[in-house]
Amino acid sequence: MKKIPQVMSALGAAVATALVAMAADAAVLPTTQTDSSWYQDGAAAVAAKVAQARNTGTAKNIIFFVGDGMGVSTLTAARIYQGQQAGNSGEENRLSFETFPYSALSKTYSVNQQTPDSAPTMTAMITGVKTEDGMLSVSADSIRGNCLSSQGNELKTALELAEDRGKSTGIVSTARITHATPAATYAHTPERDWEADSNLTAEAVANGCHDIAYQLVMDAPGDGLEVALGGGRSYFLPNTVTDGEGAKGRRKDGNDLTAKWSEQFTNAAYVWNQAQFDAIDVTKTDHLLGLFEASHMQYEADRADDTAGEPSLAEMTSKAIDMLAKNDKGYFLMVEGGRIDHAHHAGNAARALADTVALSDAVKAALGKVDLEDTLIIVSADHSHTFTIAGYPARGNPILGLVHEPNDEAIAVNAATADDGLPYTTLGYANGPGAKQGARSDLSGIDTTDVDFLQQAQVPMGSETHAAEDVAIYATGPGAYLFQGNVEQNVIFHVMNQAGALGGSKY
Repeated sequence: MKKIPQVMSALGAAVATALVAMAADAAVLPTTQTDSSWYQDGAAAVAAKVAQARNTGTAKNIIFFVGDGMGVSTLTAARIYQGQQAGNSGEENRLSFETFPYSALSKTYSVNQQTPDSAPTMTAMITGVKTEDGMLSVSADSIRGNCLSSQGNELKTALELAEDRGKSTGIVSTARITHATPAATYAHTPERDWEADSNLTAEAVANGCHDIAYQLVMDAPGDGLEVALGGGRSYFLPNTVTDGEGAKGRRKDGNDLTAKWSEQFTNAAYVWNQAQFDAIDVTKTDHLLGLFEASHMQYEADRADDTAGEPSLAEMTSKAIDMLAKNDKGYFLMVEGGRIDHAHHAGNAARALADTVALSDAVKAALGKVDLEDTLIIVSADHSHTFTIAGYPARGNPILGLVHEPNDEAIAVNAATADDGLPYTTLGYANGPGAKQGARSDLSGIDTTDVDFLQQAQVPMGSETHAAEDVAIYATGPGAYLFQGNVEQNVIFHVMNQAGALGGSKY
């Protein structure tokens, strides 16, 4: 990992400041207080904040991580989960990006919905303008699903601004790269579901709208994205073609966009499995397209079982940075942990938490490759979920387990019970497939830590829904200090624009 001398010396000064402060405190506070590790750690944390120097320089590089559906309760549960996987109690653990010096809360509502979907939220973050649900990087003057209404209402994205500046650009996602979050960085459409030409309406075709996959390859901004890694292979292949894992393509226009990628761009490569991905020589490849599944990539918990093999989010992030860093003008990279959201919709906390940890690992991998003197890293979410952490479990109680309350500083043997006399889990959902009509199921003999277990829910729904509370923003590097307090979600774009001197208009 690259070291920053200023940061290291600042931390040394912070420790010294904390020691001086604690020595002064000892004169007025009892030693039982000042000798406490809680007290000493807290003093050191405040001293580090005091010593923190603001980086007001220009960000040559910007890496924007998005945890799809990664609300605050998901972060809390994931940090405990990761800590417990390492053999600790878990609560004291921190995800890689939770150590960043600056943070804020982001308001996620869209122009027309109190609780949004991923299309308007990513549009807000990547263009600086909020829009209506279901639309990608077009303004709210458009009508969802109407091609003609969107023409002239396109919004320029941070990725496109970076291309205009001669920077390299890339997207990485564990979801389809035509899915809402990654698509908003490069595509403009009044309907997020127009991922292949077979999804277009007659009106869209008649008025010249292109599907999202086509826009990535054939309508690419600048000299084209240098990196696009994720799922969604079938949206790029003709419906007459069966891919290497036995799935048929979805395109009706006959275009093989994986072949077009190599034709459109110089020194281009297309890969679809782990072996091909590993074999890529970044020194000889300038444009890399990787599509590792017909639809979304595997959940992190299932990735090892994939037939053809597929890279982790951290591996894709590392490869993307190696590719993009060849450009002396810098780069813009968006990385999405896309399947956190899908696991929550399924009411499946285990997979959601594993994918959140995978995103944390990707951030850690990025930190090992960049210099924070010239690289701005932002981590946030598009929206949250109805995911709850409940009861009064003892510290160290398995986060995926039944609630066991503390008993004389140990964990009680018997699980706590609700008013219906049945045990319950720490994690649950306000709605979703884990609900059932009538009496609640008895979980006494159930392994609730099993990866396939669906947490119980209150309101029965086939798919658990998004939630509307604020989500967190974490930042480090040039301009990171601009994130403080509670902000509208579209402010994220404006920090990137100003910190990275991307060329969008400023006040």
